[in-house]
Amino acid sequence: MGDVVHALPAVSDMLRALPGLQVDWLVEAPFAAIPRLHPGVQRVLPQAWRKWRKSLFKPETRSAMSALRAELRRDRFDAVLDLQGLLKSVLWGLQARGPLLGYGYGSIREPAAALFYRRRAEVPRNLQAVERCRRLAAAHLGYAMPASAPEFGIAAPVGSWSVTGPSAALIPCASRPEKLWPEDRWIAVGLRLQAAGLTPVLVWGSPDERLRAERIATGCGGVVPPFLSVTDTAAVLGQARQIVGLDTGFSHLGAAFGAPTIGIYCDHEPGLAGITGPGPVASLGGPGQVPTLAAVMAALDTQLALAGV
Repeated sequence: MGDVVHALPAVSDMLRALPGLQVDWLVEAPFAAIPRLHPGVQRVLPQAWRKWRKSLFKPETRSAMSALRAELRRDRFDAVLDLQGLLKSVLWGLQARGPLLGYGYGSIREPAAALFYRRRAEVPRNLQAVERCRRLAAAHLGYAMPASAPEFGIAAPVGSWSVTGPSAALIPCASRPEKLWPEDRWIAVGLRLQAAGLTPVLVWGSPDERLRAERIATGCGGVVPPFLSVTDTAAVLGQARQIVGLDTGFSHLGAAFGAPTIGIYCDHEPGLAGITGPGPVASLGGPGQVPTLAAVMAALDTQLALAGV
């Protein structure tokens, strides 16, 4: 999900530089709601590769893949831009009718993928993910890299669930245990938000994550919503006046809406995929550098003061 969010400003750049450009977006099905939030995206093409690869020889899988391939070949594209730089993205990029363009051998995540591009562009690997996407698009579509700040171009949708009154979103769950931050620290953050007049809303996505969210909510007087779709979770994030989250896609999405956001990194270097957005942001921690409660509280107090909370 984070990769999808990081690609949004490149779309805004393309449309500003090339008025009248039509942008279609091929995306993993669970995250299709995100590009649909960008008014400049004409057509969103969901693909369920994570699901399909487990049952490639089943008739229903082959039928679904054939249908997607037909959609990709419906029109002739002037450019098929691979912003992810993986063999799986190349596999599907090659299904479209048009020249496949991507990163050069020295700047791509999976170098073998670069073999399949019609044209390549070198983009320094030490740049933040948002800037890498923007530079790649500018290089291949022939416009100067904008000097302006990234414009994500999305507004929060209206969801089916909301909390009454001012709220903050806490995102304490992640796909891997190495990313987790201690629950007692989340409770302390939640209590600080309560003291600021914000109801903590605990975001979760699986049964185990729900149990974790409920324990934290019990300790700080927070609220645990029912299971929410990506669209409904986006609405919760768009309503939040403050976000504190782990290194997950939803933390990046909340920051893209402009909410003050603190990202907690427990096993990953934030420099290449740190929190980015139009509002105040902070990325704390890194490999072997689990952020202390004091560091997170200091960043939180700074953001709350800026917002006048």
